[in-house]
Amino acid sequence: MKLRVAVLYGGRSGEHEVSLRSAKSIIDAMDPEKYKALHYLIGKDGKWHPRPIVPEPNGNPGIDVVFPALHGTFGEDGTVQGLLELADLPYVGAGVLASSVSMDKQVMKRLLEERDLPIVEYDILSSDGIAGDGICSRFEFPIFVKPANLGSSVGISKAHNCAELKTALETAAAYDRKVIVERGIQGREFECSVLGNDDPIAAVPCEIFPSREFYDYEDKYLLDKATTALPANLTPEQTEEMRRLAVECYKAVQCEGMARVDFLLETSTGKLYINEINTIPGFTSISMYPKMWEYCGLTMPKLIDRLIELAMERHEAKNRLRYSRE
Repeated sequence: MKLRVAVLYGGRSGEHEVSLRSAKSIIDAMDPEKYKALHYLIGKDGKWHPRPIVPEPNGNPGIDVVFPALHGTFGEDGTVQGLLELADLPYVGAGVLASSVSMDKQVMKRLLEERDLPIVEYDILSSDGIAGDGICSRFEFPIFVKPANLGSSVGISKAHNCAELKTALETAAAYDRKVIVERGIQGREFECSVLGNDDPIAAVPCEIFPSREFYDYEDKYLLDKATTALPANLTPEQTEEMRRLAVECYKAVQCEGMARVDFLLETSTGKLYINEINTIPGFTSISMYPKMWEYCGLTMPKLIDRLIELAMERHEAKNRLRYSRE
C-alpha cells in the first residue's frame, strides 16, 4: 500500500513562490510506486486548499506523513510544526523548538555562542527604534541588515554608509519587529547540507558565487546568474571543519530531519563563520541542499525516502513516551 504524503506548500510568507517551486521538485522526485502525493496549498491569504489539517489525533485519516515545503514565517518557524504535533502526524524536518529558534536569528546566534561556535559580531534593534545612530559608530561599513525572522534573503540589505543604513533598517523593519545588524564580512560564501535525527551527518559543502554584491533573493531565484562550485574549492582540513561546524550548529538548535547551514569565510583572517541555519532548505531545481547530497551519492528520490524514514522514526519514538500518569 502506498504511503500517503501530504505536501504542504505556498503559505503567507514572502517566500510563497519559492515554496511552490520546492513542492513541485519534491513531488516530482517521489517514487510513484511508494507514495501517493497529496497537495495541500496554503494561499497568501492563509486559506488552505482543499482543506486545512485538523489539529486533533486521528482527525486526518487520509494522511500518513506530512512533508512541509513551506519557507519562512508561518511555515518554517514552528507554527505549522505545532499544528502537526497536535494532529499527531509524522512530519519531515525539524520539530517545534528547532524550527522556532532557527528562524529567529538572534536566538540562533545566542545558542551558537553558548557552544563557542563562530558567529559574526551583531546587534539587535527593535523596529520601534531603528534610528541606528549608534550602529554607524559601532561597526565599520559595509554592514548587513536583516529581519530577524525571514529566509531566502528577503528584506536583507548591505549598507555602505549611514544613509544606506537608514534605508536598510526601514526595509528590514517592514518584515519583522526585530532587526539584526551585522559586521560585513568580505570573503566567500558556502553552504553545507545536514541530514539525520540523533546522529546527523554533513554532506560535502559547496561554494556560492553571487552575480550581485551578495546572494540576495533576486540572485537566488530570479536572475539565474549566480554560479556554484561543488565540491567547494577548500583544503581537506577546511572541508572537514566546515562539515564539523555544520553538524555542531545542527545539534546546538536541536534540529532533526534536515537543514542547510550557511557559512562565510573571511578573506583577511581566513576565519570561518556560521551565518545561519535553514530548517526547510529550498528544493527548487537550483537549490543546493539536494545537489550536495546527490554529489555524495544520495539521489533526490533516495533523499526523499530518507527524509520520510526519519520522520516516521521520530514519530514512533515519540509514541513510546508517556504524556500522563495513568
